Amino acid sequence: MSATTGRHLVEGPRVGIRPFALEDGEEFTARARESTRLHHPWLFPPTAADTYAAYAGALIDDPTRFGFLVCERTGDEGGGGIAGFININNVVRGGFRCGALGYGAFAHAAGRGLMSEGLGLVVRYAFGPLGLHRLEINAQPGNEASIALARRAGFRLEGYSPDFIFVDGAWRDHERWALTPEMPGASD
Repeated sequence: MSATTGRHLVEGPRVGIRPFALEDGEEFTARARESTRLHHPWLFPPTAADTYAAYAGALIDDPTRFGFLVCERTGDEGGGGIAGFININNVVRGGFRCGALGYGAFAHAAGRGLMSEGLGLVVRYAFGPLGLHRLEINAQPGNEASIALARRAGFRLEGYSPDFIFVDGAWRDHERWALTPEMPGASD
């Protein structure tokens, strides 16, 4: 992990992470529209300017949420297109110091390992500068790509929650995965 470079908070060999910005709306929504098939029925990121503005605005303004764009690194400045996004939601401070992760790759970046690298950067940032102690991922049992990403990042399966999160018009069952800084792989 390198120090902050350019617009990125943290960089790895192929990607950097940076906060959402309202100016990213056009690229983000175009990538989301291109990725509808990949995301359905698990995820519904904003595909229009107005819904992106509300979504990004909440991530920017809400102190219990942190949104990160996973961007490919190209050139000396480390700039590059948006490969996906990772959000830390429902952040609780105090003795709990926990947050719940949500994420999605865009179709052009899927299967290339960019989200694995990006998730590693977000985990280190969460356990470092953000001061969190626990991260959770809740994935629908049939979402094999999401579960594989959690497993690759070192998250452990902790349980199963029936009717846990309202997705695509219904309450869906979810597997609960978690990671703390002491676990193997948390600081890789």
